[in-house]
Amino acid sequence: MKPIFIRHASQVIAGQNDQGDPLTQEAMNALNVIEDGSVWIEEGVIKRVGTDTQLVEEFGSRVEEADVIDARGKLVTPGLVDPHTHLVHSGTRENEFDMRLNGKTYMEIMNAGGGIHATTRATREATEEELYKESYERLNQFLLHGVTTVEAKSGYGMNLEVEMRQLQVASELHKDHPIDIVRTFMGAHVVPPEYKEDTDAFVDLVIDHMIPKVAESGLAEFNDVFCERGVFTPEQSKRILEAGKAYGLHPKIHADEIEPYKGAELAAEVGAISADHLLRASDEGVRMMAERGVMGVLLPGTAFFLMADSANGRGMIDAGVPVALSTDCNPGSSPTVSLPFIMNLGCLKMGMTPAEVLNAATVNAAYAIRRGNVAGSLSEGRKADVVIHNTPNFMQLQYRYGVNHTDTVIKAGKVVVKGGALV
Repeated sequence: MKPIFIRHASQVIAGQNDQGDPLTQEAMNALNVIEDGSVWIEEGVIKRVGTDTQLVEEFGSRVEEADVIDARGKLVTPGLVDPHTHLVHSGTRENEFDMRLNGKTYMEIMNAGGGIHATTRATREATEEELYKESYERLNQFLLHGVTTVEAKSGYGMNLEVEMRQLQVASELHKDHPIDIVRTFMGAHVVPPEYKEDTDAFVDLVIDHMIPKVAESGLAEFNDVFCERGVFTPEQSKRILEAGKAYGLHPKIHADEIEPYKGAELAAEVGAISADHLLRASDEGVRMMAERGVMGVLLPGTAFFLMADSANGRGMIDAGVPVALSTDCNPGSSPTVSLPFIMNLGCLKMGMTPAEVLNAATVNAAYAIRRGNVAGSLSEGRKADVVIHNTPNFMQLQYRYGVNHTDTVIKAGKVVVKGGALV
């Protein structure tokens, strides 16, 4: 593998003396910006980041052996990290989009047999090969938008066979596709119709049957639950998360999305890696999350698509919660792979600054899936996951909203997107 020498970028966003923790408060608004910046990559690893003058002094005698990328007038950042997706599924739900435009709510659609139930039916009917093909295409679109690491949840099976099928497909995609995939078990996504009259029996099934088998398989790292009125109660959610912890699955939680329901408080109580959504999180819950260092993974695309108010990202950052951003890519409430657009929404809908949203989609997003030591930062010695954007500075990533600025993506030292197209 030839070295890669990225030269003369208008700006390089370099790592910030990695301390082993996500960024909070003022640190979220700070970037290490190097003008006329360059990056030397060798054997898939970032060897040096600095000004072009500095790197020429060190590597000038080796320039001819490297693939040189002229990045004049462009921005270089870490590869983007998406810490909350429902990547592996089958089918679409555009009919529900029309229903919401005509006044139906998310929960009304789900309680009538649509929503998550509709995707569950389609996913149960799909073969492993069909799920793989559909998900591979979604990953290609993520890559074209500068995303180099994603989290992928199960949750559209709600029986062991299909949940394992989703996780197995995600595992195969991790091996086959350039994007790294971190896997989360979410058997407790919703109560399936066959358990509607006895939700505790389904909770017992998840705890006693699914979690042990998933843990034994090694196919998942995290355990997630949808804590929401009409789905799983805080008490049920706690049982599920504690059971996962007993089997080595780190807890995550869909919290306070539709109404205040003590989800943020529960995330702090069980020591969750992250609480996600948080549109209706209480002030006390936010305070507890900050105190316990629970990541807040915010999904403004979901609020946007559901025509709801966004989470209070500004307030959470000011309160000391480490905040990350994600697409929540899924077929019902956020059918997008554009993490750059989610960053735009972070500024326009949640009061975050351009520096904060870039940190939230890179270094903090990596910490939200326990990858803060390997992804999300252009730091020497790390895997070379790099994006070159067709924009001269990080401010324009947000100023020119709704535009995919991705020109080149380098994954583990290999160019996988060039000129905005897959290589």
